[in-house]
Amino acid sequence: MALTPDGQLAVSASDDKTLRVWELSSGRELRTLRGHTGSVYAMALTADGQLVVSASLDQTLRVWEAGHWVRAAYFARPLGLCYCGGFTAGGRLAISVSEDKTLRAWELGSGGELARLQLMLPQVLRDFR
Repeated sequence: MALTPDGQLAVSASDDKTLRVWELSSGRELRTLRGHTGSVYAMALTADGQLVVSASLDQTLRVWEAGHWVRAAYFARPLGLCYCGGFTAGGRLAISVSEDKTLRAWELGSGGELARLQLMLPQVLRDFR
């Protein structure tokens, strides 16, 4: 779960293949973001709260535009299970860490993979699923 910078909303990842947007003052669900076909294991917001990234067991990384709550980008490559997703400090690149033991940087505009690092993941992370 992550909070928007203004502290008004929370966004949560779910085992039911969705992300949900919550209004904190009322506890009311404002929006359900659908598109993943597997459990959503991780999500993160950019520092300015404009974008949300979600990582799923469906082997995809998706980026959503906050405010309108629509999908802004979709990365479906042979990633293996996505354990986590995030953004670089400037919010121009999406980051994924996957079962294939890679950390990848993705350019949001083109969807191209800009960098790939091979990771040495501990056994506990490999056994996560």
